[in-house]
This record gives sequence, C-alpha cells and structure tokens, in this order.
Amino acid sequence: MNDHYLKKLDRVTAILTQLQSKPIVRAQDLAEKFEVSVRTIYRDVKTLENAGIPIVGEAGSGYSLMDGYKLPPVMFTKEEVLSFITAEKLMQKFSHQSLGKHYQTAMEKVRSVLKYSDRNLIQNIEKQIDIYNYYPKTEDTIKDIIPTILESIAEKRQLTLEYGTADSKISERTVEVVGVFFEFNFWYIMAFCTLRNDFRQFRVDRILKIIKTQNPFLQEYGQINDYRRHGNGNKTKVRLLVDKKIISHLANAKKYYGLTDEIDTENGVEMIFETDWIIEGFPRWLITFADYAEILEPESLKITMRDLLNDISININKA
Repeated sequence: MNDHYLKKLDRVTAILTQLQSKPIVRAQDLAEKFEVSVRTIYRDVKTLENAGIPIVGEAGSGYSLMDGYKLPPVMFTKEEVLSFITAEKLMQKFSHQSLGKHYQTAMEKVRSVLKYSDRNLIQNIEKQIDIYNYYPKTEDTIKDIIPTILESIAEKRQLTLEYGTADSKISERTVEVVGVFFEFNFWYIMAFCTLRNDFRQFRVDRILKIIKTQNPFLQEYGQINDYRRHGNGNKTKVRLLVDKKIISHLANAKKYYGLTDEIDTENGVEMIFETDWIIEGFPRWLITFADYAEILEPESLKITMRDLLNDISININKA
C-alpha cells in the first residue's frame, strides 16, 4: 500500500471519528482540518458510504451519522494514550473541583476500552509525570457549580446568583451566562447581568448560591472571547512609557490589565491599555514597577498614584 492510500485511510478513519463525536460536520471544516480540498472530502465521505456507514446529509449542508447507528469502540494510538495521561495530570492540578470528578469518571471509561498493552503503558508511565502548581486551589461551597453553569448555557436558561463582592457585601443577580474562563488561578463567568443591564465578570468562588431558572435568555450571544476582548465600553485609555529592561517581567500580567498596543521608541516602550480598573486594580498593579514607568495619560491616574504612594508612606512611617 503506497503513501497516498495510507494517508487516505488515516483521513477517512479520522472523518468517521468526527462524525461519531459531533451532531453535524461540514465538508469545509473537514477540508481545513485535514488540509485537503472540499472535493477530496466529498470522495472520502462517499468511501464511507460505500463501506456501509449510514451517513445523513449532502454536500453544502453538512453530514451526520444516522440516528441510532452504533459503531464499535474507538481504538487509540499509543501517542493518544500518552496525551490522555498528561491531560489527566493537568486536570488534577488545574481543573475546577466540580469538573475533576467527572473527568476522572470519563477517564475510567476511556481506560476500559484500551487494549491490555495500553493499560500497562499507563500504569508504567503515569507516576513519571507530574505538574507543579504553586497556587492553592479555591474552595467552593456549591457542589457541581460549573456543570450547573454550563448546563444553563447549553439550555439558554437564566441563573439566579447570591454573590459575595470583594468588600464582603452580598447581592442577588439574575444573569445570562455567555461562558466560563480560567485566569490567574481563578474561574470566572462572563455573563449579561439583568440588574446592571450590561456584561459583567463574576468569580466562581464568590458565588454563594446558584439556581437555574426556567426563564429563557432574553437575547443571543456570540463567543466568550468577543466579550472579554471588547468589554463593556466603559474603559479608560492609559498610556505608559516603560523602561525596556523590565518589559519581559510584565509579560504575564499586561494582557490581563488591558494591553492593546506596544510601540518601541528611543526612550522606552510605549504601552497602551484599555482598562475598567482605573480606580483600584490598575494603579495597584502599576505601583509594582512605577519607578520604571512614566504615566503619559490620563492625568487622573497620576493623581491616584500620588494619593496611593502618600498612603503607603504614612503607613510605613507609623511608629
């Protein structure tokens, strides 16, 4: 069997896996995934149909397996088995506790369909992989909170939350969740808040009570990154001139605080931010490298920084 037919066999098998895992698969998406023409995908689908696989759909609309059709368990390659082990270690360290147990159950099902030799491979290698996480996990008072949130997204149902703010106040919110994300060791939800009539972020570990209502979403939403990127429109533009020698130390945080552009100049790097934390969060971050940065705008940030430094000086000089 020559290389051409081997590649086709691998691709056709992978297409079958895609059909098993998704309700609808478009030919255009498959062509992009496997870097072939759409016409080649049409031929591959025809090959599957000739092999007796009942595929529903046609070119231009997408394909799916006939409802109720069952295939034998998928067989995994050795490389895929090793990737499962690594992913399991990552999930143990970084996943939210409400997801970890479900992932563990899913992995047990994966292990059950592995060949005996692959099970031995897992047993021999899993203790040789570890992930070091130096941040303590946050504890939640609500069991299965993220699965509940994800269900509300899938079902397009509003959630009612009791939420504890940073200053220990408790508020009740009705939200329509766009998505969840993990950042700086915390899980967040991005949601439309009906109380504020705007989009807000909520830290999951500060949710004290959650109820999935029967009320449907009031509007349709796009992808979560659209909202995290563009924000709610109430941001302040900040321009800093930063010494080049510390730029590398800001790599992990600058995007988090709203970096939109960096301009290399003779006097340093001009960093441009769009932030909605201009009162508290941004100034307290800036103070960690303020001796290497000049505030170009806004003027209000200079005043905030002077007041903050004055408060620090008073606390230091207390006898």
